[in-house]
Amino acid sequence: MTTTAENEVVDLCRDLLRIDTTNTGDPLTTVGERAAAEYVAEKLGEVGVTSRLLESAPGRANLIARIPGADSSRGALLVHGHLDVVPADASEWSVHPFAGEEKDGYLWGRGAVDMKDFDAMVLATVREWQRTGYTPPRDIVLAYTADEEAGMEFGSQWLVQNHADLFEGCTEAIGEVGGYSYTVNDDLRLYLVQTAEKGLDWLRLHATGRPGHGSFIHDDNAVTALAEAVARIGRHRFPTVVTPTVRAFLEQVSDALEIDLDPEQPELAVSKLGPIANLIGATLRNTANPTRLAAGYKDNVIPGKASATIDCRTLPGHADAFLRELRDVIGPDIDIEHVHQQPAVETAFDGDLVAAMGDALRAEDPGARTVPYLMSGGTDAKAFSTLGIRCFGFAPLRLPPDLNFSALFHGIDERVPVEGLKFGVRVLDRLLRNS
Repeated sequence: MTTTAENEVVDLCRDLLRIDTTNTGDPLTTVGERAAAEYVAEKLGEVGVTSRLLESAPGRANLIARIPGADSSRGALLVHGHLDVVPADASEWSVHPFAGEEKDGYLWGRGAVDMKDFDAMVLATVREWQRTGYTPPRDIVLAYTADEEAGMEFGSQWLVQNHADLFEGCTEAIGEVGGYSYTVNDDLRLYLVQTAEKGLDWLRLHATGRPGHGSFIHDDNAVTALAEAVARIGRHRFPTVVTPTVRAFLEQVSDALEIDLDPEQPELAVSKLGPIANLIGATLRNTANPTRLAAGYKDNVIPGKASATIDCRTLPGHADAFLRELRDVIGPDIDIEHVHQQPAVETAFDGDLVAAMGDALRAEDPGARTVPYLMSGGTDAKAFSTLGIRCFGFAPLRLPPDLNFSALFHGIDERVPVEGLKFGVRVLDRLLRNS
């Protein structure tokens, strides 16, 4: 039977997509987060849910609401999603990125999978509960956050640092990125549940030298020293490490696919996984990728300073070893500045909530099998986990077999299957009713 939530989730997602919440990383040019939070507050208010809008800075709005459960003595479940999106260049898209256009069975727009789809699922589910008078088994805390796409300073980190009391009693959380399907065959789909994510360390390298005229012979050039260090980083390949989550992933996928995936040979194992290998490959090692360079102010002047930004992602429990190895690669003459750091997150793939995820998926897709995975990127889970909350990535979607889902994140023509949205809201409702 089609529920009101199924009928409504597409409209809610479309409305959210039409609110431009571009996060440029600059508070002066980031837009729309308050408008989106006010929209969510309005939709919750229509069904009698009181919410709080909390601004960390002008326009940087976060929304918190608590749905009382039948047994408030149980640990509460935090359900969170961010409202901001990365920039989109309309000239590169086949549709306008903020039009919320529906065509070819998809809803198109920036944020369609990252992550206004899940924002809409949660909103549709809660509205359905309120209309029917349903009370969940335990307290549900809703958090719609700002600034996830640029380091979380004005969003989840600010909430945790300034309003931790709003998450009192929360023991578990669900949010992005997980719960989506990878089709093996007609009878088997793996649904990846995020139980871990890499740590983040944005570094700025600083090289110094002797400034001078560009026409002279010069043996103390900051640009040259920096370029050599950056090139060494680019060529370096960190060793493979099998974390508990990756080991569990390989073991469970090996069992599901009935193929030999030896955790002691992780690269060979991952190479057998087809399209999913790109997603898993980066979880086998620490990574350091140069992303920005800056030097000089005039074509004929040798600058005395040069800098580079390095995006580093570290495996759980391996941050210190990574930094020691990276220092050896860079060399002693380059200064390292830590611009922004966030720790890795990891929890076990066990417990009643994990079991309920599998049950909810199989009720809607008998071919579903849940497996844990380590995400190479980062989410608001990094902030919420500091409160002792076990965080999982579970934003359920059944995807077409030929859809390159991971490429849609921050990509051109981002879109979400309409039927996937409806599937997701059914699964989410089942999960929350049985969690």
